[in-house]
Amino acid sequence: MPTSLLPIEAFLLFVAAPTVVVLSLLEAVVLSRRQAYDWRALGVSFFDYFVRIIVTVLVPAGIVTPLIPLVYAHQLSKIAVDSWSSALLLFVLLEFFYYWLHRAGHRVRWFWSNHAIHHSPNQLNLSASLRIGVFSKVTGVAIFMLPMVWIGFDLRTVLAALSLNLLYQFWIHATWIPKLGWLEYVFNTPSAHRVHHAANIEYLDGNYGGVLIIFDRLFGTYIAERDDLPCRYGLVKPITSYNPFYVEFAQWLSLARDLASARTVPAFLGYLAMPPGWKPDGQGETTAELRTSMSTGSTTGM
Repeated sequence: MPTSLLPIEAFLLFVAAPTVVVLSLLEAVVLSRRQAYDWRALGVSFFDYFVRIIVTVLVPAGIVTPLIPLVYAHQLSKIAVDSWSSALLLFVLLEFFYYWLHRAGHRVRWFWSNHAIHHSPNQLNLSASLRIGVFSKVTGVAIFMLPMVWIGFDLRTVLAALSLNLLYQFWIHATWIPKLGWLEYVFNTPSAHRVHHAANIEYLDGNYGGVLIIFDRLFGTYIAERDDLPCRYGLVKPITSYNPFYVEFAQWLSLARDLASARTVPAFLGYLAMPPGWKPDGQGETTAELRTSMSTGSTTGM
């Protein structure tokens, strides 16, 4: 495979990357004149962003890398993205598989250990979109993209398209953009994404789409923003530390402690594969359990 950058990869690295940093800073300056702005959280997000770029460039391989030759060896076809129809097919398939990637990031503890870093800011703003977690390659989330390679797309094209998908999501981290009318039915918007980032029990585990929101509507995970329920951002149990290393490792350390406490193989696997908050005795704090507790009146102060 070629080692030189594709044009889209060069654009993402040398144009898009600095642009989102500048826009995040501009928003920070404007918002800080209107309300309290968490500048230290912005610093943590920038730390994550720059370290993640360095890791991506210097460590191109991940835990799913050994599977790639196998997938290429059994490709069903070769699909060149050289027409509107092939580009549309790439877009729709990417949206579908990204939905499941993102849903797994919330519903599988192993994937959540990295994805939780994206949800750790207690204020939602453009800079929060840059905080994604530096260990994506460790978790192996790229496995959700491999079916597209098996179908016939080139992996680098798929990953570049995924990066464009994430670039679209930059602007939807704004809290100052209102609901957008009929667009809310089709696209992932700031309103839909505010719900996704909210720690309110009523809002948890919804709106996983990338550019589109249609798969959330199809699979029953769409949650509309309510005028009577303001979003509280951050994790259910907020992280208040500004130590970037603590933010990056807190969820992994928590997972390690739970794995060390497991006394059976099902418990060990459950801590890895079940939703965050799962406990072997059924007395955990998964989203379903939190909602059950809330409905019975036993959850307060969340």
